[in-house]
Amino acid sequence: MTITVFGRSASAFNLILFYVLKELGLSYELVQTTPEEIKSPDYLATKHPFGKTPSLNDDGFQIYETRAVARYLINKYQGTKSSTVLIPSDVQKAALVDQFISVETSYYTQPLVKMLTQLILVKKQGNEPDLKIVNEAREELDKNLDVYEKLLEGKDYLTGEFSLVDFLHIPSTYYAFKAGEGELWNKRPNVSRWWKNISEREGWKSIVTEYKLDEVV
Repeated sequence: MTITVFGRSASAFNLILFYVLKELGLSYELVQTTPEEIKSPDYLATKHPFGKTPSLNDDGFQIYETRAVARYLINKYQGTKSSTVLIPSDVQKAALVDQFISVETSYYTQPLVKMLTQLILVKKQGNEPDLKIVNEAREELDKNLDVYEKLLEGKDYLTGEFSLVDFLHIPSTYYAFKAGEGELWNKRPNVSRWWKNISEREGWKSIVTEYKLDEVV
């Protein structure tokens, strides 16, 4: 079994896959890609037609898009190398995972990525962030975290038990804290408790150490 991930170690979406692979007990090879390489004809033809990362090859099977890759790995390998359950076998519980993945995609990650692009990426490029974009994204995320606060009442995790959907929130939120935006989460007791539960898992802490994420921001 040979699993190869094509991507960049600092990317939040790549980090999701590294974390899934670690929790599933799977070894993998990371092929670091540059912004130029992912736009090359070969990469577009064989790895990701939209020139993004990550892309994964599993013994010749090529698949791209983070959430789809994560589901594939879980469906194929869950329970084979570790006891971690990321998508329950119960149909209704699995449906809740899918429901909250849709929530994460639409209402959490979209405004968060807009904000982080300005606060981290634009700054790294030596430019001043567009504060209008930052503030609009922050306001949208703030409003949506109010909903999360209600959804997490009496629960440690979004579906009630740790699952893939919690994974999907971790890397980008980690970067938000590093960028000084942690109060958005800390001021909400339920959201703050949830973040503590998911961010202090040993698997994630080992990813932070392995890829030296404290040095990224």
